[in-house]
Amino acid sequence: MKQILMIGAGSVGGYFGARLAKTNPDVSFLLRPNTLMAVKRHGLTIRSADGTFTVRAQAASDARQLPRPDLIVLGVKAYDLDEVLSQIESVLTDTTVILTLQNGIDTEDRLHARLQRNCVVGGVAYIYSKIVEPGVIEHYKKGAVAIGELMGHESTRLLAIREIFTAAGIPCHLSKDIRRTKWEKMCWNCVFNPMTVLIDDHVAKALDHPEMMGVIRQIVGEVAAVSAAMKVPLPLDMPDRVVKATQEIRDIHTSMYDDWKAGRRTEIDYLNGFIVRMGRELGIPTPVNAALTAMIKTMTEKEQTSPGRVRIDGAVVQPISFDRMAIASLPEEHQLDVSTVMPGMQGRGIRLKGLLDVPALAIDADHVAVHAVDGKYSACLTLQQAREYGVLVYELDGTPLPDSKGGPFRLVTPGLGDLCANVKGVGRIEVTKGPGRDTRETTCPPTS
Repeated sequence: MKQILMIGAGSVGGYFGARLAKTNPDVSFLLRPNTLMAVKRHGLTIRSADGTFTVRAQAASDARQLPRPDLIVLGVKAYDLDEVLSQIESVLTDTTVILTLQNGIDTEDRLHARLQRNCVVGGVAYIYSKIVEPGVIEHYKKGAVAIGELMGHESTRLLAIREIFTAAGIPCHLSKDIRRTKWEKMCWNCVFNPMTVLIDDHVAKALDHPEMMGVIRQIVGEVAAVSAAMKVPLPLDMPDRVVKATQEIRDIHTSMYDDWKAGRRTEIDYLNGFIVRMGRELGIPTPVNAALTAMIKTMTEKEQTSPGRVRIDGAVVQPISFDRMAIASLPEEHQLDVSTVMPGMQGRGIRLKGLLDVPALAIDADHVAVHAVDGKYSACLTLQQAREYGVLVYELDGTPLPDSKGGPFRLVTPGLGDLCANVKGVGRIEVTKGPGRDTRETTCPPTS
């Protein structure tokens, strides 16, 4: 194996790739455009207690611009796998080997399902590092890998990969059961990745509370039950092993914690979420992992914005968004049959008062500007007018209000007379101190 292609230059791929490239001129990198720009300009830098260094290897955002690889090392997040495969399929040959260094369990199976050939070597990375900025990685602890054939044998290609890593000074352990090795790390990941996010602290805080030991046992117990059902039994003392292995890295955060703090997507769907999905398929209860998955997704996923949501913001203590189902779930006293305000139409609406009662408004808020999602049209009412006359229509004949009728949300103000407002395609309701933006004509547009 001569030509080596590193996919990604994040906390894992960046560190191991730079270590390989430091002594091997045949290492190249496939990078995202912003990382590529930084690496082209300044090189790829590793800051470590072991020494800081910079490498300047070949890099591109198109795999076809790089030497055709004999070995591909996947150092990207599990959720990027399908996109990466689309980028590298054109450079794969019958002899190309792919080494996986992702968190999670199913990467190798996903690769086999798509590529339909025996080209995958399983791997596990043991490292604590983080991205400081594109092209700069800080390395704190560890920095080793375990690799293995999925069938457990010691192949020529496995030995060749070990030689590549050891020649670069990277400890590389040969695992006779790489699936079990991955499941053992999965136990740790399913405990401490979500836990550090929930407690917003290092792993030590979880270790130091006796009450957490029972929770850790439950999490690992569910993971081990799913693992056993998938023909990979784990030791009965796996929870104790997880805790013991963590004592020497008590001061660390986790990759999920770092991703959360940096505003990046987390891998929760490929860790605890995977356990929940497989448990459901196999008939194994996974209530603790399900709770962790739900809480992490609620905490870390960015607020959805789409034409199917309306947001209340401005002079409020906390902005809030609604979709159609959330609006329909508000108290019945605020709901109304739209035929009473729009003759000939059968549907449902919510009085604006019902929406404005949900967020805490600023004490001196006195106006409400209702904006179309395209930003071209808005109407401003006093807070009293909005509460007394405003109606947001959201449903027609039992289905979402169509665009042709001003959907998915449409403001009407029956009874307001010459000051009436009619905003189609509402996307934002802005509470203001003093009048807000108003683009209305002098006459009220029709409501049909």
